[in-house]
Amino acid sequence: MASVDGEEPHHVINIWEVNKDRLNTMNQKISAPPRLLSLAAGKSTCCIFRVPRSLVDNNGKSYQPHIVSIGPYHHGEPQLKMIEEHKWRFLGSILNRIKVKGLTLEDLLKAVESREKEARECYSENLDMGTDEFVEMLVLDGCFIIDLFRKVAKLVPSDPDDPIFSMLWILPFFYRDFLRIENQIPYFVLEVLFDLSKMPGDESGRTLSQLALEFFNNCILRPDEDIPKFSQLRGRHLLDLVRTSFIPSETEKPRKIQTPTHVIHCISKLHRAGIKLTPVKAESFLEVKFQHGVIEMPTIAVDDFMTSFLLNCVAYEQCHKSTSKLFTAYTTLLDCLVNTYKDVEYLCERNIIKNFYGTEGEVARFIKNMGKDIAFDIDQCPLSKLFSDVHHYYRNDWHVQWAGFKNAYFHAALIILVLSFLQTFYTIYQNYNS
Repeated sequence: MASVDGEEPHHVINIWEVNKDRLNTMNQKISAPPRLLSLAAGKSTCCIFRVPRSLVDNNGKSYQPHIVSIGPYHHGEPQLKMIEEHKWRFLGSILNRIKVKGLTLEDLLKAVESREKEARECYSENLDMGTDEFVEMLVLDGCFIIDLFRKVAKLVPSDPDDPIFSMLWILPFFYRDFLRIENQIPYFVLEVLFDLSKMPGDESGRTLSQLALEFFNNCILRPDEDIPKFSQLRGRHLLDLVRTSFIPSETEKPRKIQTPTHVIHCISKLHRAGIKLTPVKAESFLEVKFQHGVIEMPTIAVDDFMTSFLLNCVAYEQCHKSTSKLFTAYTTLLDCLVNTYKDVEYLCERNIIKNFYGTEGEVARFIKNMGKDIAFDIDQCPLSKLFSDVHHYYRNDWHVQWAGFKNAYFHAALIILVLSFLQTFYTIYQNYNS
């Protein structure tokens, strides 16, 4: 602006004012608790999680239920409606039996409602479900699982023409869907409903844990006599129960070991250093040991059930604050050992892997995908000593030279043996002709 009579020019200053609506929105966001990953998710009581996006990208739909929803995360999804309709029938079956005890549906709802706050804290998300809907879902899903366990164990009668049992494809999907991390309800809810639905004179004496592990043993195929020893085992949910049953009771607590490398070399490289792999008998495939240049690995059956189970156990260990990381350590070990389908061929030949999954190449791809984007502290994992011992053995020049000498000597001896045989055969053949 031009000056008038020598006065200084005037400047117009615009003062920005905060938009009141925007300010209110920001204040609301500040005061609102996180919903998708709640503050309770970091507590040890939180045990049911959404799987991290990176793992979903690597392993597809392995974490999502295929035919039955359990819990809130996949509740009401249209593709799961078929089994949802049958849940009400199973609930009715329980209610008909507990009438003789004077119990009704109202008693079940009240018992579960008394644990509502505790149950909500088990989920990593703030759930958009009111009390009535949340409690109804827990009772319906929990009674379905419990009645299914009892019917499969033949503790209560079931109709032989019931499609849940007569159609061969349904139960195998239950085995997998009940053990997906996003498809769980708290174990204490199952215990409440199990205790209320016990009948007078039930002389089987089997606990909920036994019934659950007997049910899943149709896929896992442990010896039947091994199941009763888990009668007092508890988990945070069904996935954790079955997972915990595989963790050896004598597993060493993680100790801080400065492991000089974060990998074990693949099988072909280990061979060149004289390290062998051999199958051993053990109660759990997680009981891997290394001694005298030999990695001892119990046999594991790789099939549709086991691949789903392993992936969900690893996802659970990635999310839960205070659980053992033994499944993560084991899958990391497999990821290190397997580089190509030839490594899988070797593990199959050694009877360390029983392959019911697909080709050796498909098993190798599964193992490599399972090991992607996994957070893993090798220095504090349950197998840290094994990783360290294998590394030191591999780096020992004497072992490498001795292994090379044995290989070279064996091949040379084999060639000499073959040539000697051919020479002897030729001599005998000439004499015979003459």
